[in-house]
Amino acid sequence: MTGDIPAAALLESPTMKTVEVDSLSKTFAVADKQPGLAGTLSHFVKRKYRMIQAVKDVSFSIEPGEIVGFLGPNGAGKTTTLKMLTGLIHPTAGQVRVLGQTPFKRKPDLLRQITLVMGQKQQMIWDLPPSESLRVNAAVYGVPDNEAKRRIDELAEMLSIGDELTRPVRKLSLGERMKCELMAALLHHPRVLFLDEPTLGLDVNAQTAVRNFLREYNRQHGASILLTSHYMADITALCDRVVMIHKGGLIYDGSLAGIVDRFAPFREVKVELANDADHDTMKRYAEVESIDGRAARLLVKRDALTKTVDRLLAEQDVTDLTVTDPPIEEVIGRVFDGGSPDNPSVDSGSDIDAEPSAG
Repeated sequence: MTGDIPAAALLESPTMKTVEVDSLSKTFAVADKQPGLAGTLSHFVKRKYRMIQAVKDVSFSIEPGEIVGFLGPNGAGKTTTLKMLTGLIHPTAGQVRVLGQTPFKRKPDLLRQITLVMGQKQQMIWDLPPSESLRVNAAVYGVPDNEAKRRIDELAEMLSIGDELTRPVRKLSLGERMKCELMAALLHHPRVLFLDEPTLGLDVNAQTAVRNFLREYNRQHGASILLTSHYMADITALCDRVVMIHKGGLIYDGSLAGIVDRFAPFREVKVELANDADHDTMKRYAEVESIDGRAARLLVKRDALTKTVDRLLAEQDVTDLTVTDPPIEEVIGRVFDGGSPDNPSVDSGSDIDAEPSAG
């Protein structure tokens, strides 16, 4: 990676990556104080800190116009990574380029091209109608009044929101507020969207509306999107590619469909028998996921699938049998619950006697 280049140059260079992350790491110094008065006095005299590595040696890139899912359990380092990508915090090690620039330098040329939406944060002024906050945002980004009105009308139509823009934010539902937050974040037509749980807490209809809006915005403006979400429906609806991190480290970067092939070396066999299924009998064939009366769910290793199915059909009175991949939510849950053999262990921290570093 070389020096900063104007963000506008990226639009003229289709071969340039929108986001480039190279060996990115972030370590925090966290105060390590023992409980009680003695611990407080000791910490006052000589402070001790514990180093927590939130992100460890992460590398990936995003192409112009690409929508990428960013997955990981709570505490995996997703939000910390997004904050480094938007320049809110400085990385401890490694490099990151967004539209050819270094985010933490916070150059106006870059800030006009990116946005960060966090589902648990809001920028709308609580007692004012969203229309007023949108005017403020337009002024901040130097969007002329006529153009701002046109963009507000365009975004409102895409999000199916109208009268809500004239009511105080405190009187809006969570879904309506989230739509207004998206309008405020996208009013300057950013080329790169960093979205951290944008559908958090929304009902099914509101989630669907937000997904449709993001898909349409991506289509119309060619924006690149990095999306984190605990709702797999967001990821499956919008993303063909996912990046997965666990305990701060990268464990997968590839197609959404490839997750099952990579982390689930088994297929799900649903079998229905003429009589009630017996657990001890079924476990002779494969791992038993569940049994409900005559129906049983088995997890069968892919290389043993044909042999196992042949045995079941030959030895049991089978009335129905289907073979499918396990649900992707279950596969990802298993990865995050048990870790991945491809992911090196991440040191939880070591005690040091020092002041926290500025980075």
